[in-house]
Amino acid sequence: MEQPAHPLFQPYSLGDLLLNNRVVMAPLTRRRADASSLAANDLMASYYRQRSSAGLIIAEGSQISPEGYGLTCSPGCYTPEQVAGWRKVTRAVHESGGKIFLQLWHVGPWSHPSLQPEGKAPLAASKVKPDRPDILTYEGRKPFEYSRPMTLEEIRYTVEDFGRAAKNAIEAGFDGVEIHGAHSYLIDQFIMDGTNKRTDEYGGPVQNRARFLFEVIDEILNHLPSSKVGLRLSPRSVKKGMEDSQPEKTYGWIVDRLNDYTLAYLHISEMMTPEERLLGTVPTVVPYYRKIYQGTMISCGGHGHESARKMTEAGHADLSAFGKPFIANPDLVVRLKVNAQLAEPDKETFYLGGAEGYTDYPTMQ
Repeated sequence: MEQPAHPLFQPYSLGDLLLNNRVVMAPLTRRRADASSLAANDLMASYYRQRSSAGLIIAEGSQISPEGYGLTCSPGCYTPEQVAGWRKVTRAVHESGGKIFLQLWHVGPWSHPSLQPEGKAPLAASKVKPDRPDILTYEGRKPFEYSRPMTLEEIRYTVEDFGRAAKNAIEAGFDGVEIHGAHSYLIDQFIMDGTNKRTDEYGGPVQNRARFLFEVIDEILNHLPSSKVGLRLSPRSVKKGMEDSQPEKTYGWIVDRLNDYTLAYLHISEMMTPEERLLGTVPTVVPYYRKIYQGTMISCGGHGHESARKMTEAGHADLSAFGKPFIANPDLVVRLKVNAQLAEPDKETFYLGGAEGYTDYPTMQ
C-alpha cells in the first residue's frame, strides 16, 4: 500500500485558495525589472513560471510608490505599465497551476536621494542612516545618507499608497498580497524602538510604534478581503544598529493583536543558515509566536529537506518558505519530495541582470 505524502507535500487551504503543497517560494529581490519603467517583463514571467510548482509563490518586494524605491531595477506596482507587466507574471504562474502573492514594499531609509523624487532624503520613522558602506545607484555606488522623519501628512499618503498598490496587485492578477513589515524597511522602522525616536502618536510605547503597521493593514482591507492579505515580520534583529530592545514583548504584542484580523497568514522571517537551524545554534523564534498566533504561520530562513519537514511535523508552522534554494532549483518541490541533492546558486549573478543565473538553472535529469 502506498504511503501518504509527508504533510509538507499535501494540499493546504489558504483562505479561499487550495495550495498544491506547503512549500512556499519566499520573496527574492533579483533586480530584473525594466530599468526605465520598473515593470516586470517576459524574462521575469519565465522565471516565476519555472518555479510555479511551489504551493505558493510570494513574488519579490515591489515598491508601492516612487518614494518606496531603493534597489535599482526592482519592480514597482503603482503605474499602469507596472500593472501590465505583472499580468505577464501572474498569467504565466496560473497557466502552470500555481498561486502567487505580491509583496508590497517601501524600503524606507534603504535608499539614496538620487533614487528619490526631487532628490529628497529617503523617508523613515526617524532620522537614521544604514550602517553599510554604500548603496548602488544609477551613477555607481554612493555612501548612504541620513533619512528624514516622515511628517503626519507623509504618513497618511504612504498608508494610502499601500492601499492603492494592493488594489493594483489584484488588478494585475495576483491571488493576494503580502505586507513587508520586516528586515528594517519602512514599517519595521516604526516598530523598533532602536529606529523610532518619535514623540508624537507614532512613537513611544509599542501601541504607538505599531500604529503605522495597523493603519496600513486597515487601509489594504478597505480594498481586499482579509483572506488575500498576509504579513511578513522579522522579530529577530537582522541589520546592525537597527533593532528593538525587547523584541519578544514588542512583536508579541503585535502578533497577539493580529488575532483580531483573519489574515491569510503570518510570515516569520529569520536570518540563519541551514546548519544553524538544524543544529539549534541559533534558536528559532517561530515556536514562541506560534503559541500566540491563531492563524496560518509560515516559517522562512535556512530551511532544507530535514528542517522543513521537522517544522511541519512539530506543528510550529503550517508552511515552510525557501529563498535561495529556489534560485538554483526551479523544481525544488520535486527535489525535496525525493530528497535529492540541491544545486547551489551562483551569488555573483543574484543581481546581475539578464538570464544568466536567473532562468538557466536546469531541473533534475
